[in-house]
Amino acid sequence: MTIENKTGTDFPEATIQLMAGDVAKIQDLRARDRAAMAMNQNAMILASAGPQVTQKAFDDFHLYDLHRTVSLRNEETKQVQFLEATNVTVRRTYQFEGNGPVTQGFYPGYHNDQIGSSNSGNTRVSIFEEIKNSESNHLGMPLPGGRLRLYRRDTGGQMQFVGENMILHTPAEQTFKVISGSAFDLTAARRQTDFKVDNMKRVMDESFEIKLSNQKAQLVTINTVEHMGRGENWEITAKSSEFTKRDSSTIDFPVTVPAKGEAILTYTVHYSW
Repeated sequence: MTIENKTGTDFPEATIQLMAGDVAKIQDLRARDRAAMAMNQNAMILASAGPQVTQKAFDDFHLYDLHRTVSLRNEETKQVQFLEATNVTVRRTYQFEGNGPVTQGFYPGYHNDQIGSSNSGNTRVSIFEEIKNSESNHLGMPLPGGRLRLYRRDTGGQMQFVGENMILHTPAEQTFKVISGSAFDLTAARRQTDFKVDNMKRVMDESFEIKLSNQKAQLVTINTVEHMGRGENWEITAKSSEFTKRDSSTIDFPVTVPAKGEAILTYTVHYSW
């Protein structure tokens, strides 16, 4: 955790506790509030960062105790280890999202190029890191929200930084997922191959082709996520791969792409209104 002292005074022996949760707080402290804080040599410094400490439920939040004091001078920033765990399993997945979440709504009479982006310029495949915050995964403590940094050892044994992102407050036994970057050797290209609309019958059909490329030495599965943004009533009428439905307007095609090769996904969606 990172602690910054902006109170205007030194704390030779500050007792550090952390309150995690969405605590409502007025941002601008008045001068008398600053003075009162400076007078308290056992100041409770509130922080929210990523988590060997003990914790307990307090009110509707979580209170963490480091069981030590820290010397903290005015305008000084310190980093203190909060949680250490080994053998934590991290599940890595890849995802391509070619058209992004689109606002629902298709209006009869609109031409194709007036209904938002069908062919985005996105070619990046995102890297997702998934971690189960459970005792079986050598964690299991409620984790305060904050910055999560990821490192991996290279072939020479050197630790290399491979990405960072923010996590939300995560209770025990829940799973959190972060994007750590875009895969260098994985790319994708999405294009619309057909589009038909009949305003009299109040129907529309749209077809897409998504080419997924893999230059890695091993095969990978890319979760190809598509958003059905033209309207609320839709049906997939043709597909080259099976999919799962994430919600009422989002589907996920898990496509296996061979090493040093490519895979092509095609599908057609039928809208009615």
